[in-house]
Amino acid sequence: MTNDTRPTIADVARRAGVSKGLVSFALNGRAGVAAETRDRILAVAADMGFSPSLRARSLSVGRAFACGLVIGRSPDVIAADPFFPSFIAGVEDEFSISGQVLVLAAATPGRHEEDTYRGLVADRRVDGVILSDLRADDPRIALVAELGIAAVTLGVPDVASPFTSVSVDDGAGIRLAVDHLADLGHTDIAHVAGPAGMLHGRSRADAFERAAAARGIRSRVVATDFSAADGARATDALLDADIPPTAIVYSNDNMAIAGLGRAQRRGLIVPRDLSLTGFDDAEIGRHLFPALTSVATDARGWGAAAARALLAATTGAPAEARMLPDPRLIVRASTAAPRAGTQTA
Repeated sequence: MTNDTRPTIADVARRAGVSKGLVSFALNGRAGVAAETRDRILAVAADMGFSPSLRARSLSVGRAFACGLVIGRSPDVIAADPFFPSFIAGVEDEFSISGQVLVLAAATPGRHEEDTYRGLVADRRVDGVILSDLRADDPRIALVAELGIAAVTLGVPDVASPFTSVSVDDGAGIRLAVDHLADLGHTDIAHVAGPAGMLHGRSRADAFERAAAARGIRSRVVATDFSAADGARATDALLDADIPPTAIVYSNDNMAIAGLGRAQRRGLIVPRDLSLTGFDDAEIGRHLFPALTSVATDARGWGAAAARALLAATTGAPAEARMLPDPRLIVRASTAAPRAGTQTA
């Protein structure tokens, strides 16, 4: 191979000391390659700047070498949510090595969303899809199964599913937040939750209520659409109550940041007058004043794990349930013991 020649699969095989077939298997995420060997091949390919010819591969095996992520939320909410850029970066970490392309679309849940999936398959634009934001009785499970393409779900559906799931225990993070606040002495805590129709929004709210009950804490839940604007509305509603809570657990960092602003606008000092916790540990939360206590999940690692699972599914690997490490609570300056005389329970 000369300096001005694009490296080939044979070049990668030669440097890695394996056959061309084994390199192909490793790059395409197919079974039959030991993890250590796969990692070595991918490292060699990355070091050599190897990029498979997508057109040639598609023609030779009749595949698109692309996978889809259809996000059923408003584009405004997607743009403001730090989870998706980190998640997509993790997907691209894997796809950039295997030569896959990520096809991204935003679609309104319902007929528009169904048409989007049907169009992707009819046009042979994707070999598989990642199903995010699972909903109660999610119709996408049956739809994608009917379309006959591979899929991976983020979380475990509440309906029968033939697909691999890649999950994080959201409830564990919420329990950590409630226990932290209870240990500080709070006995009146609220939760600004996501939509009840989304399984992770519902699971976080259920975990909050169970954790509060276990600690004998007064609790209340306000549902939102996960947006900062709705988080601000929910915060106002809670602080306007005759007896406002002394702490609020938010279901994402965007809403927690909006809540911090609403509290400060009222003249409240966080955490002296009100403690706040977020979820996702967005980078901006670390630079607020006060810095935000938040539940940390590895969104980028989740994206990479989902991509690996989908690559395996496109090669016929059997479905399985994959669990990622539990979230951690990162304690910062937005939580403290309640001010004397503010407790009601």
